Amino acid sequence: MAKGWTRLGLIAGGGALPAHVARAAEADGKLGCVIALSGFANPADFNAPTERSIGQYGHVIRDLRAAGCDAVCFAGIVTRPDFRSLIPDLEGAKLLPRLVAAAVKGDDALLRAVVKAFEDEGLAVIGADALIDSLLAPEGVLGTVAPDEAATADAAKAMQIAASIGAMDIGQGAVVCDGLVLAVEAQEGTDAMLARVAGLPEAIRGTADTRRGVLAKCPKPVQERRVDLPVVGVETVEGAARAGLAGIAVEAGSAFIIGHEAVARAADAHGLFVIGLPGQQTKP
Repeated sequence: MAKGWTRLGLIAGGGALPAHVARAAEADGKLGCVIALSGFANPADFNAPTERSIGQYGHVIRDLRAAGCDAVCFAGIVTRPDFRSLIPDLEGAKLLPRLVAAAVKGDDALLRAVVKAFEDEGLAVIGADALIDSLLAPEGVLGTVAPDEAATADAAKAMQIAASIGAMDIGQGAVVCDGLVLAVEAQEGTDAMLARVAGLPEAIRGTADTRRGVLAKCPKPVQERRVDLPVVGVETVEGAARAGLAGIAVEAGSAFIIGHEAVARAADAHGLFVIGLPGQQTKP
């Protein structure tokens, strides 16, 4: 558990990660409140959350202060809003021009602007990895399936491609099969990218009977690491299986595995691997 603060406010988006963060902070006696973002978080995943829309910046700050929070953690999936249709509160309206200007520069610039806004309010911004480092991907293979020589080469190239598009603030993932780049991740997210791969001709990708190709995910080299580290869960494994892939590679210590045992079981059931690779393999 990270130190230097006393009470945490969790701003929760979609997916399973926020609930893990909430449980970790609650077990440590440091959870002040959970703010579930409307349209993204599932309020049922938390004990007495406050639900706010993505434009209610002022309300969120007041919620955090009322709960005695001196730190905040952003966790979960939140897609970029349509700023033209956003309905902010007064404080959100004042912040909005800064966010729009940052968004033009890319997603990481937008996230940095959001982080700075909360820091300007005197809040420490804590990365989810500092709260639940037990969920970070270890180095090596999860489960019983290991990559062969061809998959190892595909994993290395996919990592390089993912790092290259990350350096341009495009996305965090790529799929390579027999040295051929089948897909890179942009705004659609990993699940949609894998669905695209599943629709490609079988001549250039693997199948359930003959698995080929690797999904790699790694942080953007330029990104604010306290927000938006890559996440792999059972759904990711299922998507990779449907796409006929041989496995999934992530950067060890820099990606979350949501449910190590469940992910390993799912990978073994489909005959594909999940592996954590050393960080130097992600350099573009």
